[in-house]
Amino acid sequence: MKTSLLLGLLAALADVAGGFVLVRARGVERYLRYFVALGAGFLMATALVEMAPESLRLMPRLGPILIMAGYCIVHLLEHTIVAHFHYGEETHHDEFVSARTGYSVLGGLAVHALFDGVAIGSGFVVSNWLGWLIFLAILLHKAPEGFTMASVMLASGRSRAVALYSAIALAVATMAGVLVIELAPHWMLFGLPISAGVALYVGASDLVPEVNREPGIRLALVFFLGVAAFLLLRFLLPSV
Repeated sequence: MKTSLLLGLLAALADVAGGFVLVRARGVERYLRYFVALGAGFLMATALVEMAPESLRLMPRLGPILIMAGYCIVHLLEHTIVAHFHYGEETHHDEFVSARTGYSVLGGLAVHALFDGVAIGSGFVVSNWLGWLIFLAILLHKAPEGFTMASVMLASGRSRAVALYSAIALAVATMAGVLVIELAPHWMLFGLPISAGVALYVGASDLVPEVNREPGIRLALVFFLGVAAFLLLRFLLPSV
């Protein structure tokens, strides 16, 4: 199995693991906020320092437009289809979190997950080291993503089985994104900048606000740790 497919599978399984934590292993979820903070720092650094510049190098004129398009796609989704969404456990168990809300969040997060897979696949088309950096950036926020999806489903009145299956659906979307680039590598020229825009939105507008919701400096320091971990790996990994 190719490295991109194997790592895409691992990222997909992290979605499932996040859903499993909520459905079967309660008590671990309080630690997921640290993955949100760490993933926010690592993802933002990867998108800004590697994905966006590489996109501009490959497509100097169209690249910026595609990055902006990726950002706008998720922004539109989260202000139309997915109007009730945040990373973490859903605690509003009332009529506002309807069954329709649960499935709308699933649709929005499935788009996120699809572009997660596209990003991993596109990174490995460019180089192994870029693929590894993108994989790590995505892996860190995958478990919170699966946890969030399962939580919203439970809050909307769905069963634990449906909650777990919703996390599995995100895993399938992730693998679909990897397979798209695996079957058509030339689509990387479009997939990398669009997924860079998606990553910027997810990092800046979804993950960082969750970090800022936590009082005190602890999660902020974890965010900076994510940035530092990226810079350290960037320095240590051979850029080939």
